[in-house]
This record gives sequence, C-alpha cells and structure tokens, in this order.
Amino acid sequence: VQLQASGGGLVQVGGSLRLSCTASEFTLDNYVIGWFRQAPGKEREGVTCVSPSGEDTFYVDSVKGRFTISRDNGKKTVYLQMSTLKPEDTAVYYCAARATAYVRKTYREARDYDYWGQGTLVTVSS
Repeated sequence: VQLQASGGGLVQVGGSLRLSCTASEFTLDNYVIGWFRQAPGKEREGVTCVSPSGEDTFYVDSVKGRFTISRDNGKKTVYLQMSTLKPEDTAVYYCAARATAYVRKTYREARDYDYWGQGTLVTVSS
C-alpha cells in the first residue's frame, strides 16, 4: 500500500495550492484519508480527513473556510484545495489512509492511520 502526495510548492500569502494524494496498488473506496502537516519545530497536526463515501469531513479550526478536501475514488486520488494561504500554513503535508468497513467513518488522530505518504512541502511566503 503506497500513497503519493504531490502538489506542494512556494506560494505567496493569500495564494492557493492543490495537493493530491494518489494511491497505488489499491483502491481508496474503503479508506478514510487524512491530511496532516508538520511545521519546523512543531508537532504533527491533523488538518482534515474525509470518509470513504466523501460525505463526512473534518477540518481543524485553523483551516475551516480555507481548505477543502475531496476525493475521486475512480482516480484513486484525494485532493486538498488550499486557499487564502497564510505563513502559518507552511509545513510538510502528509496524507494517510486507514481502512474501514464504514463508509461514513472519519479518523482525526494520526495514531489511527496505517499508511502514510512521503510528504510534500508547502511554503507560504509573506
């Protein structure tokens, strides 16, 4: 089970980026997908997650209204659309997956996830 996170880069304050998390060798239909981030010198933080059906999502307060998670199970990809970016959004972003039998399940804690992508760096410059 492998996840590939991509789409990071350098963006100015107020700009936008779209991250992608693509699975190889398995389908995402039965997986909760979460995005986490870790800034230099800080602990890893849960940003958002989406249930297998896509109906249920969770966002940490600091990104509500600015970030949107979505998924295309047919393409085995989950997206994180980030808008109105702030310097404090600068971090390495990781996607993670956890299998579940419940299509509306979400997991908010890193310890609940079994598979992790390699991370993609997002840098927001002021």
